[in-house]
Amino acid sequence: MNQSLKIDPYGFREYDARWIYEKDINSNGITNLGKGLGTQIIKHTTKKNPRVIVGHDYRSYSENIKKALKKGLISTGCFVEDIGLSLSPMVYFAQFELDADAIAMVTASHNENGWTGVKMGIKKGLTHAPEEMTELKDITLKEKFISGKGEEKEIKNFQEIYKKNLTYKKQINKKIKVVVACGNGTAGIFAPDILRQVGCEVIELDCNLDWNFPKYNPNPEDLEMLKEITKAVKKNKADIGFGFDGDGDRVGVIDNNGNEIFSDKIGLLIARNLSKKYKNSKFIVDVKSTGLFINDEVLNKNKCKTIYWKTGHSHIKRKVNYEKALAGFEKSGHFFFNQPIGYGYDDGINSAIQVCHLLDNQKKNMSELINELPKTFQSPTMAPFCEDNEKYKVIENIAKEIEKVRKEKIKIDNQEIKEILTVNGVRFSFKDGSWGLVRASSNKPSLVVVTESPTSDERKIKIFRFIEQLLTKTGKVGEYDQKL
Repeated sequence: MNQSLKIDPYGFREYDARWIYEKDINSNGITNLGKGLGTQIIKHTTKKNPRVIVGHDYRSYSENIKKALKKGLISTGCFVEDIGLSLSPMVYFAQFELDADAIAMVTASHNENGWTGVKMGIKKGLTHAPEEMTELKDITLKEKFISGKGEEKEIKNFQEIYKKNLTYKKQINKKIKVVVACGNGTAGIFAPDILRQVGCEVIELDCNLDWNFPKYNPNPEDLEMLKEITKAVKKNKADIGFGFDGDGDRVGVIDNNGNEIFSDKIGLLIARNLSKKYKNSKFIVDVKSTGLFINDEVLNKNKCKTIYWKTGHSHIKRKVNYEKALAGFEKSGHFFFNQPIGYGYDDGINSAIQVCHLLDNQKKNMSELINELPKTFQSPTMAPFCEDNEKYKVIENIAKEIEKVRKEKIKIDNQEIKEILTVNGVRFSFKDGSWGLVRASSNKPSLVVVTESPTSDERKIKIFRFIEQLLTKTGKVGEYDQKL
């Protein structure tokens, strides 16, 4: 391998490619990634010159990374169509709108400054899953590249086309006052404008672009970001607060009283609202999501079915597509709307518009709608550090430990484990509907821990302490990003 080439194999993750720039990958490594992706696209589309939509987020180094990526794509024969500064969903939409063969979005989403990455896909509306990532890794690291003669062109003003698509026939009747927080990420030049166009009164919070993310990371699961939105909602007496992540495919929600609503519960409210019009529908939710979907009276009455599936935008997108589900929801704030209400991919701003329509259709405010759901006590998503080369083995061992606890009928807060789901990590649940989850993060060297109880806050904490104890015993787990 060329001395001036740097590309850490661990950057090829489950469904995204992510590295710390310069430390784990350099410009030549990015160009090789472009060659690998171009080779893969040509192999799967069987076209000599497939058209590839490319965009980038607002980080100081993203444009240079995009330039290096395009160089690799063009060297294989790809025709690159560059739509410029983008959100991930804008790139997904462009593939449909421009009828292109593939996409590559340069973004590290909500990861801290210093990270870079690429979200990519070939089939419309879908992004790479583990199988495609394994193939891409193999082509790139073994340098099994093809050569061709590609070209590039710039697509001007695509931002306006994207905005028009999101606002077309989506006007609301009520004057809803919304706080829009973007953490100085790329969504700042999209979300306020789009929500004004659908009829909202918008209060902007950290919407100016600043790649240093001076106040907090643009991550709607981050308590720091949510606290800032809470303050702004209370101060401005807003109807709702929205927090968008770095590349605009996720949204977090704060109600009119300034309370954080975990996105899985927002998903349940949207599913209820949709189920009235679209009876017999399927909904896909990730394993981090609330257990309330299973026995929800509104969904059951409308003969709707919920399937729990692997966490990760690529996994849920594919499952929504495969099951022909109406929508999919992730606790992290990725929402996926399929035909006839969307193209199946995740778009945080479209999700916010759906929430506005939910409020527009009801004579109730958001806190009243949430209070209609059965009460549960939910933990935030917690991520203890665990090395990439150890995290999957740690989860394998934890799953065996939890199975042992179930078999031996050992009680946690006087409850026996009733069911274990291992579709993604290990999710174990109890008779009263309480549950805990521990899984490996798909895009960082960490694990993911979530707990919920419909019975008490104390039980939620005791389930977390049980997981924490198991993790500590492994000796492989470090500090948490946030903790109960």
